[in-house]
Amino acid sequence: QVQLVESGGGLVQAGGSLRLSCAASGRIFSYYTMGWFRQAPGKEREFVAAIKWGGGGSLHYADSVNGRFTISRDNVKSTVSLQMNSLKPEDTAVYYCASDGVRFRSVIAVVPREYDYWGQGTQVTVSS
Repeated sequence: QVQLVESGGGLVQAGGSLRLSCAASGRIFSYYTMGWFRQAPGKEREFVAAIKWGGGGSLHYADSVNGRFTISRDNVKSTVSLQMNSLKPEDTAVYYCASDGVRFRSVIAVVPREYDYWGQGTQVTVSS
């Protein structure tokens, strides 16, 4: 059974930083692209960042976080992390890590329906 467990959310002032982590278990971690999504109240879940299977040399970011957030993975520890810098109030949301539903997918998926396992979510609140 695949499990994803996020940690690291919290309350931070605008301009601050947080680091989210997600620990995966239940399947061969390095075979799958890992993504981060977020959902603010009253809004749809949206893509934040993803890192491709394997060595993680291929990354993709939403325009809204590009240059501020950095995704990384550790295939030995089966973890994926999201370093968030220069946080803004509009970054406030519940953040979810997710595992791609297809191993060795050739392109990085950016829509939620392409991911088949999800963590429980961690709240990030950025105060102005």
